[in-house]
Amino acid sequence: MMEIVARYFEAFNAGDVPGMVACLSDDVAHHVNEGQVRTGKTAFAEFCTHMNRCYREHLSDMVILTTPDGTRAAAEYVVNGTYLATDAGLPAAHAQTYVLPAGSFFDIQEGRICRVTTYYNLADWMAQVSA
Repeated sequence: MMEIVARYFEAFNAGDVPGMVACLSDDVAHHVNEGQVRTGKTAFAEFCTHMNRCYREHLSDMVILTTPDGTRAAAEYVVNGTYLATDAGLPAAHAQTYVLPAGSFFDIQEGRICRVTTYYNLADWMAQVSA
């Protein structure tokens, strides 16, 4: 099911939250780096809307891997971003740019993503936006 993951990331790069949500199961579990698990499309969309307000990001150097049965996938990429608006508990934003390696892991059922887990090095990001 590499296609659903590729479509998810295409929507991400376009800033298309409804396009991302269309790739998800109704009960999607969203595991964010350094945060609480969010469940469901509504919580996912709210998170993405918040992120789009605070950050402008484009993912490059994308590599997507899938299991032979298509039930799991992983992606490695580089986040190229700009910190647009101060996010709670983080340094003040003033259009700092950052480049950060990251990865995501997916469970896929019935052609939809039912789990998204994202990892990146928060300390690296903090150092870049604090410099």
